[in-house]
Amino acid sequence: MHVVLVEPEIPANTGNIARTCAATGTDLHLVRPLGFSTGDKYLKRAGLDYWRLVRVLYYDNFAEFENRFRGRPFYLATTRAPRLYTEVRYEKDSFIIFGRETSGLPPEILDRYPGCQIRVPMVGGARSLNLANSVAIILYEALRQQGFPGLV
Repeated sequence: MHVVLVEPEIPANTGNIARTCAATGTDLHLVRPLGFSTGDKYLKRAGLDYWRLVRVLYYDNFAEFENRFRGRPFYLATTRAPRLYTEVRYEKDSFIIFGRETSGLPPEILDRYPGCQIRVPMVGGARSLNLANSVAIILYEALRQQGFPGLV
């Protein structure tokens, strides 16, 4: 599995997501610009000593990421998606893509993948969940569907 963060802004969220990726054997893809330095103490602290267990890949922009993995299964998390994250069948090498904490994925990316958008249900009036929580919820559903491969 692959988790993709497009222009993440909050270092502690990215650190927590890196820890989740490490614990699940999931690759973490970070699309620049990042809202923090990769040496940020909050990023490192949130990831604890799990950094050695996670493969982190960097891209200068979404086009670079997209070109490298064109044709692979993409699922874009957005609060505006018509389909719930539980309503799709995740493939083994799926890419679950998340946007910025403050604004989500940009419309120009969402417009290219209208049939690949998913959301986590929430009560009316709630704007969004914490990014690290959203990643964990969706990633674990994808892994559950596959029988938690490689996890004990």
